[in-house]
This record gives sequence, structure tokens and C-alpha cells, in this order.
Amino acid sequence: MDNTTQNVAELFIQYLNEENFDQAEKCLDSDFKFTGVLGHRESAATYIDDMKKMKFKYEVLKTFISGEDICMWYHIDMGKKTLLASGWYHIIEGKIHSFKVLFDPRPLLSD
Repeated sequence: MDNTTQNVAELFIQYLNEENFDQAEKCLDSDFKFTGVLGHRESAATYIDDMKKMKFKYEVLKTFISGEDICMWYHIDMGKKTLLASGWYHIIEGKIHSFKVLFDPRPLLSD
């Protein structure tokens, strides 16, 4: 695996899209932290367990890189809804240390 910032984040998204959750988890640091609009997760295992249930699909629209940080704009297919979102990944030594996602949650709350 090429451990550059861009490749780690792109592989992570690819593995989630393929539902290859074991490989996706290998992209995450042992101290991984997720912060999202609707919640927070403190470990790679907890985050991946959630992804196994939700099985989101990502269509990357644009990628921005600065040092150890990568920001992606993407559409997230959440099953019944597809939302425009932005994810900010912080990569340390070839692993995703933290991930923050922002999106407008109102479409999810309107059902």
C-alpha cells in the first residue's frame, strides 16, 4: 500500500465502497477519532462496525491536499438519501488518525 496522504484516503473510500471493511479498518490508526454532524466515534473498530451496518457509498467530486490533511467533497449515498458532504482526513504515518465530516442533516431528519 502506498502510504501517501492521498492514497490512504482514496483507498479507504474505495474499501468502504467495496464493503471491504477489514481493509478499510487497516487504513485507520489505532487512536482513530471520527466527528460527524450526528455523532462521534472513538475507535477504528466502533467506526467500522457502524459502516458495516450503514454501507454508505461515496462518489468523490473533488479532493484537496495540504501536507498530512486531505479534504474530499463527495456525494454519500445513504440508501434512501444521497447527500453532498465534505470529509476532512488527517493522516499520520500512513494511517487515518482523524476524520471529520460535514453535511446538511435536514434531509435525514425530515422523514
